[in-house]
Amino acid sequence: MKISIIGTGHVGLVTGACFAEKGHDVLCADSDAEKISRLRSGVMPFFEPGLDGIVKKHSAAGRLKFGTSVSEAVRHGQAIFISVWTPPLKTGKADLSFVENVCREIAGSLRAGERRLIVEKSTVPVNTARRVLDTLNRYASRDASFSVASNPEFLREGTAVEDTLKPDRIVFGVADAESERTLREIYSAFNAPIIVTDVASAELIKHASNSFLAMKISFINAVSLICEHSGADVTRVAEGMGMDHRIQRAFLNAGIGYGGSCFPKDVSAFIDISRELGYEFRLLEEVERINRDMRTHFFRKIERELWILKGKKIAALGLSFKPGTDDMRMAPSLTVIEELMKEGAAVSAFDPVSIPAARAAFGEKGIREGGLLSFASSAEEACAGAEAVCVFTEWPEIVQADWKTIGESVRTRIVFDGRNCLDATALRAAGWTVKGMGRPMA
Repeated sequence: MKISIIGTGHVGLVTGACFAEKGHDVLCADSDAEKISRLRSGVMPFFEPGLDGIVKKHSAAGRLKFGTSVSEAVRHGQAIFISVWTPPLKTGKADLSFVENVCREIAGSLRAGERRLIVEKSTVPVNTARRVLDTLNRYASRDASFSVASNPEFLREGTAVEDTLKPDRIVFGVADAESERTLREIYSAFNAPIIVTDVASAELIKHASNSFLAMKISFINAVSLICEHSGADVTRVAEGMGMDHRIQRAFLNAGIGYGGSCFPKDVSAFIDISRELGYEFRLLEEVERINRDMRTHFFRKIERELWILKGKKIAALGLSFKPGTDDMRMAPSLTVIEELMKEGAAVSAFDPVSIPAARAAFGEKGIREGGLLSFASSAEEACAGAEAVCVFTEWPEIVQADWKTIGESVRTRIVFDGRNCLDATALRAAGWTVKGMGRPMA
């Protein structure tokens, strides 16, 4: 089938490439002409394992094309997936202006005799499809034929290609049988359970899913604080909890909190839309608060141990919000590193993938490389002469670094493990003081 994807961010580009992998004829459109030019040359706009290979493969085969025009996308695709950015506003509400603008452009490009299925792929608040339909009806010609559906994504950055090609489930939110038939044809080569609902329920499934997972993370992080005060080990607590089939072990890893674009944005948007509908979702408000507090807790842990931070070199290992991606949005490392520098500490940072993105992220905060912030080409280089080492992201290159060499080059063997990813027993045997999250201290 001919499919168009509007928006080439993580969701749009991965979805388009994976549809091409399943044999569809795909056009990915984006208003950023420079990004499209790079994609046509095989240059990816972000790091995602495995993506460059399938993009290049299907671009060469002609099954994956790129354009800058919404009208071209409407002409090409029988189904048009909207995968544009929905960033959070200061109020927590999702900014849907990009969605509306695209819908207006789609409406103006619809032609008589060519039915189109418009599919929400971006994560949007419940009842957004009503607004999409209203916008299309308002700006499309009377003889245009179209319908609106929701097909939420559940991909994770770092494993997005695999998650898209081998999903746990596929959700269709549809208002008519023809829309369901079209979506079933698109996903006919995907081996996964299909759940068909009304459109509003499909929209809500995505927000509810991400918010529940964020709640699990904040819950175990709150438990980790109790563990620190009582001498318990949160990793053993999580192991015992996770063996209960009703709870399960995933997302019970204590640490410095979640980041990225999905969980913070979706939790905030879910709180906001709930409030608009007349319900104060206080449980999720507490999830947000705990997540923010974990960063402060980690910084205070460093401050208590080192006493005076001014003039001391601190190594920061791992910068992206999780391994497998270069995404710095809402990364805990940003908050903690900024606080360290406010106190006069010099930070030497290393990440195997994210340094360019980190430079841009710190630049947005007005922080430039040089002076109190520097970037290293390896974990060993970052740690040389450091008073302490902070681990923010559990990249294999960090977990499996040469900690013997690092131990010989640091000024003091103190490591703050924000992800409980290091072998604390081995490090302590080598003379390190290991400060984990919710674990007995040495």
